Amino acid sequence: MSAAAEVIAPAVQGAAVAAGPLRVALVGNPNSGKTALFNALTGSRQKVANYAGVTVERKEGQLTTADGRKVTVLDLPGTYSLRARSPDEVVTRDAVLGRLAGETPPDVVVCVADATNLRLVLRLILELRAVGRPAVLALNMFDIAQRQGLEIDLERLAAETGMPVVTTVATRKRGIDDLVRTVATRAAAARPAGDQAVTWHEPSAAEIRALHRDAERILKACVTPPKRPDTWTGRLDSVLLHPVAGVAILLGILFLMFQAVFTWAQPIMDLIQSGFDHLSVLVGAVLPDGVLKSLLCDGIIAGVGSVVVFLPQIVILFAFIIFLEDFGYMARAAFLLDKIMGGAGLHGRAFIPLLSSFACAIPGIMATRVIDQKRDRLTTILVAPLMTCSARIPVYTLIISAFVPHRTVYGLSLQGLVFFGLYALGMVSALAVAWVVRKVFWRGASEPFLMELPAYKLPDPLNVLRNVLQRAQIFLQRAGTIILSMMVLIWFLSTVPSPPSGAKGPAIDYSFAGMIGHAIEPLLAPIGFSWQMAVALIPGMAAREVAVGALGTVYAVQGGEGAAGVLGSHLAHQWSLASALAFLAWYVFAPQCASTLGVVRRETNSWRWPAIMFGYMITLAYVAAFITYHVAVALGAG
Repeated sequence: MSAAAEVIAPAVQGAAVAAGPLRVALVGNPNSGKTALFNALTGSRQKVANYAGVTVERKEGQLTTADGRKVTVLDLPGTYSLRARSPDEVVTRDAVLGRLAGETPPDVVVCVADATNLRLVLRLILELRAVGRPAVLALNMFDIAQRQGLEIDLERLAAETGMPVVTTVATRKRGIDDLVRTVATRAAAARPAGDQAVTWHEPSAAEIRALHRDAERILKACVTPPKRPDTWTGRLDSVLLHPVAGVAILLGILFLMFQAVFTWAQPIMDLIQSGFDHLSVLVGAVLPDGVLKSLLCDGIIAGVGSVVVFLPQIVILFAFIIFLEDFGYMARAAFLLDKIMGGAGLHGRAFIPLLSSFACAIPGIMATRVIDQKRDRLTTILVAPLMTCSARIPVYTLIISAFVPHRTVYGLSLQGLVFFGLYALGMVSALAVAWVVRKVFWRGASEPFLMELPAYKLPDPLNVLRNVLQRAQIFLQRAGTIILSMMVLIWFLSTVPSPPSGAKGPAIDYSFAGMIGHAIEPLLAPIGFSWQMAVALIPGMAAREVAVGALGTVYAVQGGEGAAGVLGSHLAHQWSLASALAFLAWYVFAPQCASTLGVVRRETNSWRWPAIMFGYMITLAYVAAFITYHVAVALGAG
């Protein structure tokens, strides 16, 4: 029998395999490799959506067994118990119990366990056994357990839990066929999902204590600690979790990340820029002067191209985050920052949602579901948009490239230093606002932070690549839908109506966009914004990165060069340094994303909190831009 062989409880041995389709749910603790196992089972045959009525993410994939049987696999949110205390855990519990509206109950539940750490998952296994649904135990990361010298009595574990046990290494796709075969066999020996008796009730405190005792007994009976413990994890943690060296390493990693965003991406960005330049020239040469040529060249190519050019930077940022998360470092970073975040009134678990907000505030806000206490969750939701999301990258890059010299300081890119400073300002602002929110809306100390540190493991390059490509696809879909539609709207507003005969000045001055920009220019004049900047802020409410495309469209229509040319160079001649710095300060704080406000409304089930978020962020943005502009003017940057 191989290391990945199946150990099947006597009750299901020799069962015939049924021919109908199967529905399988993956359940497990966070950091157990559940999603890696889901990817190994389904590959690219998966889709992501939300459960009906809630914003909890729903991952579903398909596979076909060797005998042609169709299997639907559902990747449920991580949980430590069926005693649900957060929206994520509620979905997992209800999915297992068959309570989700419109959802078919699973035929088999696969409990995914980290083979190197069975202590916490054993209680969940015992709870799942009490539910009464057919279940299979997948001991994932079994190769790491063997390397650490752990000895697991698989037959005894199967007998104690009443579940077939299969060892897997999801990142290497080991044991996958055995797991699929065992699941099919287990389903064949059971009644259909809809007919299965579900007897679960929420356990009392006394029952929880009894489950803990039983889990400890099973652990001692089935797992023998290594005679020569693996010291690699301890050695790494002694450095990475050091209160001084660990924080320095974390800051160094973040600094490297932001330097890479500017330096590594530049050649590919230049290539994309050149492609849009040639496309604009080609379209301009083929089409005669007129409305269609203006729409394609000045609206679509200049607008969408100005955003797509930043895709390499966003891919690099996501690659760093996903790699470090798969490596097991993100939980360590949360541990290191717990004291800092606790001092600001944030729960330690807020680190992961805030880190997710570097990519996009929307998944960051949704990730706050792992925080049990409502007030801690609301605090994190309110400050998550202050973290510098990837949608700000096009704005930051455009302004920094145009106004910050391309030179090195002590061997480091000056532009990268400014970029890092903007990220740091966002993080410091989030902590400061969190402290104020806790003092204004509610008082009291946060609950202690408890987090299981996962074992270090080498990330699977294919999984990292798949996740990065998914994020890139989402960004491009935004460019192809929201941004494209907004660019067409901006082009229309910038060209209609046409200037009257004998009119002087750029045609855009007589358009709807010009009228709107000039109307609100007095309101923004104290912070150094021109009417063109005002025009860019309005569509930027749909999505922050649209502001760059809007600037490209406005200046292309006005007669300058848009993003398909050299927008940054054009802005350097049109804007003062003080105005450019004020524009950056505005975007550090401004709530320029309608989707984020909508998600906050859904997560809090109230318009009160989106209104509070919009109000405080727009106020911070105006004040920050005002101070930045006038200080810069006083220093001679006007």
